[in-house]
Amino acid sequence: MEVLSKPPSGWPALVLNADFRPLSYYPLSLWSWQDTIKAVFLDRVDVVSTYDQTIRSPSFEMQLPSVVALKSYVAQDRPPVFTRFNLFLRDSFSCQYCHRSEDLTFDHVTPRSLGGRTTWENIVTACARCNFIKGGKTPNQANMHPFVKPRQPSTYELQERGRKFPPNHLHRSWMDFLYWDTELEA
Repeated sequence: MEVLSKPPSGWPALVLNADFRPLSYYPLSLWSWQDTIKAVFLDRVDVVSTYDQTIRSPSFEMQLPSVVALKSYVAQDRPPVFTRFNLFLRDSFSCQYCHRSEDLTFDHVTPRSLGGRTTWENIVTACARCNFIKGGKTPNQANMHPFVKPRQPSTYELQERGRKFPPNHLHRSWMDFLYWDTELEA
């Protein structure tokens, strides 16, 4: 991971909740500069930090925000939506049968042909090879059991998992608000 002193391409702004924590770590909660300016004008955010870049109109001038905080707190305790991305994040982007991270798909632990449903509790991340080998069999029939029993994660758990996958480039003004387990390059 590289910490940039110059702004990332497109001048995005890090979006913080009203408690000054990012709305999400993975993907990192970033808004385009256009959406950020709109939120400033609608008085939905406070500007916490700015870039050196200034935007101008005939009657207005302002520095582009690099970090903004929402004025109203957005509760993060609602259950996460079941999506392929959130499933992969829950399973740390690795096959739950062999730990590989290439060619990921998702597998119904109890196959759909045997009444298995597409739910958090019945789907795991699987590489294409393991998914093919398991096929339409139950874990006992295939002698393939997921390393971790599938379950619905909390939003907090997904946030914590996301912290293990920092983006390649971060702006220096964001660093006081981001907390990853890895060492950062200066």
